[in-house]
Amino acid sequence: MKSEVKMMLLRPWFWEGFSSFLVSWFNKGRFSVSMIQAPLKMRLETVILCSQVQEIVEEEGEEPSLLDLPELALECVLERLSPAELCSMAGVCNSLRDRCRSHLKHKWGRVICEAAYNKWQCHIASGKRPSLLDQRNQKVFFGSLISMWPFSWYKPKCESVNKPTTCLTVDSIMAFYLSLESGKFWFPAQVYNRENGHVGFMLSCYDAQLSYDSKTDTFQARYPPFPRRSIEESIHWDRLRAPPVGTPANVLHTSDCLNDLKPGDHIEIQWRKSREFPYGWWYAVVGHQELCDGNENRCLCRYNEKVVLEFSQYTPGSRWRQTIVNRKGHREVGNEAGGFYGGIRKLSEEEEISKWKRLWPKQIID
Repeated sequence: MKSEVKMMLLRPWFWEGFSSFLVSWFNKGRFSVSMIQAPLKMRLETVILCSQVQEIVEEEGEEPSLLDLPELALECVLERLSPAELCSMAGVCNSLRDRCRSHLKHKWGRVICEAAYNKWQCHIASGKRPSLLDQRNQKVFFGSLISMWPFSWYKPKCESVNKPTTCLTVDSIMAFYLSLESGKFWFPAQVYNRENGHVGFMLSCYDAQLSYDSKTDTFQARYPPFPRRSIEESIHWDRLRAPPVGTPANVLHTSDCLNDLKPGDHIEIQWRKSREFPYGWWYAVVGHQELCDGNENRCLCRYNEKVVLEFSQYTPGSRWRQTIVNRKGHREVGNEAGGFYGGIRKLSEEEEISKWKRLWPKQIID
């Protein structure tokens, strides 16, 4: 029987089901295996094996550590923990701390930049420290885990017998992630197609202050108050990004790619309606000069002093369809009627280009 169990432990589906069982088991504080405790989607074979594993441990008197689980099993367990539970788990040992931090970083890394962390540091330095754990909504997960059979745990030094803690210092990375999850900390990021994809912002990306709602897994955004403060809710992850450059929204970006631009290159260019407004980043593609037929063998557009930028989301003939900038000495150009064009950044990463293509409007804009 033991050999059969060990063979079954090598199968991936077992650990996927077993990890769900473990998380449910730990949270309920139960010590025995039953069909009632097992998740409904858990295979019957997994439930049986859980019981058999328990019997083997009892017979041999072993107390395996959570770290003794196979890699896949441990990852499955961590993936099913909430952020608060990950922070509690991080207090067990250095190995779990690194793993838990990696899981949170994977989730938040795509929208968090250095500016967000710097703002966090200033926030806590000013004494305006957010509550790290909302006791009304979050369980003190670590307290129940340390005494749970069959896994052995080591209590961190900062834990008292009567009052478990997460051992988080207020300025730690884990505290930073937990504050983001709580929604109490507003952080800087950028939003694609702001204001629910309003036609006036199609294929653009604007700076905003964001707050996370863990209940809906969406964000609320506050845009700069020019000409009025605008608030948008229910923003999904796929419409957010960390700012790719550190240029503030009211500052002209230094264009260092103009001499290299050629037809077909993908770019982002700053644009604002008037000089009182902040810039947003707008997607465009480098086009051909008016007298060029587009034949690659005869095209000399890359050597021309002027660069044609095409905004193909607009219909041909629209005043927003095209603009022309100088390669040398490029500064902000435009007027109050058509807005002002600023700095340019060339897109070289396929992931960035694909992101803009996925946001392409279903219909061409007039």
